[in-house]
Order: sequence, then C-alpha cells, then structure tokens
Amino acid sequence: MSVAAARLENANPLIFQRAGERLLTAGEEDEDVADPIDDREIFDILYMRNITELLLSVGRSINDPEHPLSLEELNVVEQIRVNVNDQESTVSVEFTPTIPHCSMATLIGLSIKVKLLRSLPDRFKIDVHITPGTHASEDAVNKQLADKERVAAALENSQLLEVVNQCLSTRPV
Repeated sequence: MSVAAARLENANPLIFQRAGERLLTAGEEDEDVADPIDDREIFDILYMRNITELLLSVGRSINDPEHPLSLEELNVVEQIRVNVNDQESTVSVEFTPTIPHCSMATLIGLSIKVKLLRSLPDRFKIDVHITPGTHASEDAVNKQLADKERVAAALENSQLLEVVNQCLSTRPV
C-alpha cells in the first residue's frame, strides 16, 4: 500500500457506473417554454449533464474530496434520493458517504448544497442531508448543513471555500 493510500479513510471504494445520459425533448430545450424542475434535472445539475454543459465542458461533476472520482461514481448521490417539488419550490437531496465514519461528510454535503445554490433559482429551499442510518454522526452533520448561518460562515472561510470549489471544479472523466 502506498503512503498516500494509507492516509485515505476509504482507500479502496466501490466504483459504480455512471447513469446514462437523458435525451432532451425539443420542449425541454426551448428556453421560452416553462417546464417544471424534477428530480432528474437536479441530478443532472449535480453532475452537469445538460446538453449545453456537455458541449462546454465534458465530464464536469462534483468530485470526491479524497479520490479522483465523482460522487456519482462512488454512489454517494443517486437520482432516487433526489426529491423535487417544483410547485412548492423545494429540493431535497440525500447523500450516502462511502463509509460510516467518513470525516468528509460535511464537506461533501456542503459541496452539494453550494452546487445547488449556484445552479437553481433563488425561490428554491434546498435541503441536503445524509441518508438515514449511513453515518455515525449523521445528526451533527445534518444539523450543520441545515443551519443557514453555519453554511454562510463556512463559505466566508476562504480556505474552506477553496476546497469546496475544488470539489466543484472540472476534472477529466
């Protein structure tokens, strides 16, 4: 085992296949037609899967802070755990850390939340939380992610913001 691998909490994570691309209809591509936001659109936002983004930057996604893999490839976020109510302007995303004692869980949740805050209209209330029963400190992490003041304070920390931006940066597929 290499020295770098010895420092990783989960040196050999399971890697999952990426979901297939969604085919967009002409109505969905027409910017003059109002269409509701659904769970697949949120999933696509998290992994920057719309056609325009694919043309501009193939392979953009939310990156794991420890591994050169996306959260999708590690099965941290799945479409089935994304819930959207467009009429009530709510988005809920559950994420599943790869191990029960993952010290990066708060950073991963913050990265997901920031991605959605930057991508969705301001009218949406965004809830990001750990999938119940999958993390030893899920209550503490969920409390931090639900607290607007804590999230704002975290994003004022330039070093933490730099790490979040690295998780959101383009990485080759």
